[in-house]
Amino acid sequence: MTISHSLLTRTRFGMSAMSGILLLLAFALLAGKGLNWGLDFTGGVVAEVRLDQQLKVSDIKPLVDKALQQDVQLIGSNEAGRWTFRYNQVEDTTVSLVSVLESSSASVEVLNSSIVGPQVGSDMVEQGGLAVFACLLLTMMYLSYRFEWRLALGALLALTHDVVIVLGVFALLQLEFNLTTLAAVLAVLGYSLNDSIIIADRTRELFKAKPNEQANILINEAVRATFSRTLITSGTTLVTVSSLWLLGGPALEGFAIALCLGIAFGTWSSISLGVTFPQLIGISPEHYKKAAPMAEEALP
Repeated sequence: MTISHSLLTRTRFGMSAMSGILLLLAFALLAGKGLNWGLDFTGGVVAEVRLDQQLKVSDIKPLVDKALQQDVQLIGSNEAGRWTFRYNQVEDTTVSLVSVLESSSASVEVLNSSIVGPQVGSDMVEQGGLAVFACLLLTMMYLSYRFEWRLALGALLALTHDVVIVLGVFALLQLEFNLTTLAAVLAVLGYSLNDSIIIADRTRELFKAKPNEQANILINEAVRATFSRTLITSGTTLVTVSSLWLLGGPALEGFAIALCLGIAFGTWSSISLGVTFPQLIGISPEHYKKAAPMAEEALP
């Protein structure tokens, strides 16, 4: 059953309004709660320790959390009794991880330990921000060359929407934001751009093929033509990333969550903002009409 143009238009504008609300909420969360920066950005200690094999997370984590007075990240491995601890440096030098663990494990063997300094962490924040900014700048240059500026602006707004929403969810849930998560955010930029370009390219083709048709009708036709392809691509990718989320363990959890959110909102924003926003700022088939060549002046 084909959806009428009026219903599809109302749906697109409703999705745009919801995207605007979510975008404002995400900005508010980022400003109010902020991100839970991981040790890659803040600095701290990463230690890999071998303990008694019968110990579980519930036996170790409450003990080290209380002793070090912080939420210690505890990651297990495939090898029984092998754990990775990630925590901020403590001011009380008399408290050490080994001394805390010796009270619950008969054998404590530190396999390796490293310290990430705060200066390295601040450099990572700066470089990560520059990477995202450079990605957005190059994307805008490419889109401006490929499409009319209104469609380019819509695609860029969709990209910004997806990244901010992902960061807003991380701020809301206070999930750790580390270098792995930053890599996922950059991957979200690429995936969202792909969705936006597909619909924008179809819109441009219809504008050129039907220069006398209404912009609203042509945009609806572009959404219909690409909708099944978008759902299939996003659906198969989500299945893969969801498997990574469920089976990848704590080390890849932030990466998988960011990708899942980015794929879902990338599909949403390509329709709600990618082509609807250009319509709001007046895009029409007139912008794709080729100017008629000027007639040569008659010679005297």
